[in-house]
Amino acid sequence: MNDQPKIAADSPFAEPGVPQIRNVNWAGTWALYRKEVRRFLKVQLQTVWAPAITTLMFLIIFIVALGGSGRTVSLRGEAVAFADFIAPGLIIMGMINACFANASFSLMVGKVQGTLVDYLMPPISVGELLFALAASSVTRAVFVGCALWLAMAMWPGVHVTPAHLWAVLWFGLLGTSFIAFLGVLTSIWAEKFDHGAAITNFVIGPLALLSGTFYSIDRLPAFFQGISHANPFFYIISGFRYGFVAAADTNVVVGSAVLLGLNLLFGGLCYTLLRRGWKIKA
Repeated sequence: MNDQPKIAADSPFAEPGVPQIRNVNWAGTWALYRKEVRRFLKVQLQTVWAPAITTLMFLIIFIVALGGSGRTVSLRGEAVAFADFIAPGLIIMGMINACFANASFSLMVGKVQGTLVDYLMPPISVGELLFALAASSVTRAVFVGCALWLAMAMWPGVHVTPAHLWAVLWFGLLGTSFIAFLGVLTSIWAEKFDHGAAITNFVIGPLALLSGTFYSIDRLPAFFQGISHANPFFYIISGFRYGFVAAADTNVVVGSAVLLGLNLLFGGLCYTLLRRGWKIKA
């Protein structure tokens, strides 16, 4: 007589390859997002406060050295105090750098340390993986931006009260999400830390510094104005600054359209490469 329990005719287990989570895996997406946020918060002195303090030093230096009393910057014919002009640009520049650093780290360090399987094995879709990585990077950018805004709000002579809050939120979201996709794309391509550093030093840094953060493009020759309009960072900074001073170097509607298009393009590219497993599953 067999004492073993009888196995039911209908197995409770699904056939191999049949998905059991047919919609969005909210629990899995939230778990990965929370993991990524906790990762940078554990070293927040390095990931949040250090970038904020470094960027604040730029503000102090430029105000003391170049922002004499009464100095203004012309934005399409409208005079803006130099300190008020430069502060929003520095805030979004700090957010951009923090966002890219976070987004370009996760998958790349997984390749280097051999822990990439931790991102590939959980039962989450490619879209959920991409969303969690991008959203956590945007979150880090928001933390850095809030720290910078608070410090600048307490600095005498600097006015960072938003004139159009919707523009601050809109361009902040569009800009950082675009940078997050760019960072994820870098982490997919990069095979070692040198590759990520090369993109930071030779792409992100120059584009951020030459985007009108410290100057109005109205002062540039026509040829260089055209080059500036080809820089996507220009639209991020110009639109974000518009939210604070109600003036911009370019049409904010055009800037919104450009950034929306770039988000769709880079988001779609990241999704396609992750789905194919390019340099990930090889």
